[in-house]
Amino acid sequence: MIPLRTERLVIRNWEDRDRPLFHRINSDPQVMEFFPFRRDREASDRLLDRLHEGIAERGFGFCALERLEDGACMGFAGLSLVSGIPGLPADSVEIGWRLAPEFWGKGYVTEASNAWLDYGFSELGLKEIVSFAVRTNKRSTSVMERIGMTHYPDEDFDHPAVPDSHPALKPHVLYRISYETWQRLRSDHSVSPS
Repeated sequence: MIPLRTERLVIRNWEDRDRPLFHRINSDPQVMEFFPFRRDREASDRLLDRLHEGIAERGFGFCALERLEDGACMGFAGLSLVSGIPGLPADSVEIGWRLAPEFWGKGYVTEASNAWLDYGFSELGLKEIVSFAVRTNKRSTSVMERIGMTHYPDEDFDHPAVPDSHPALKPHVLYRISYETWQRLRSDHSVSPS
């Protein structure tokens, strides 16, 4: 599947040249506002290596987003297998993203996420894709809504991986989109591509 292309983006596997940006987004207080930790360069490099290997094996994952106009790596978006989330089956697939702040507010995540929904439903044959975020993370939940996902308040949960030392980050909201909903939105052209 790699790379996917959209009007403004190449969605591809990670490369060594991406390591500085990847570390920056994983250690930036603004980007990591809703996470209970920051990664140093060594931990960031290990995570990038794991993501690279997983994408090579499965054909999807949290992939690098490269801007077509100048080749800048901006962060990531992609699909990932869910693990350890209460109420979600082990074969659930989530959509997620993370960008450096200078690229926020330009529609890149929405554009990439729509491409991933297309790929997940058309190529992988998924029946549903989920997403979740800290309840107060309005930037992420706004993207979820823009790409046609629906909040399921009865399925909101306290994230088991968030330590008790960060109680404000435990409550998470759960969003879902089914293949049928995606197909309907696609045929209605009611979800903007960017």
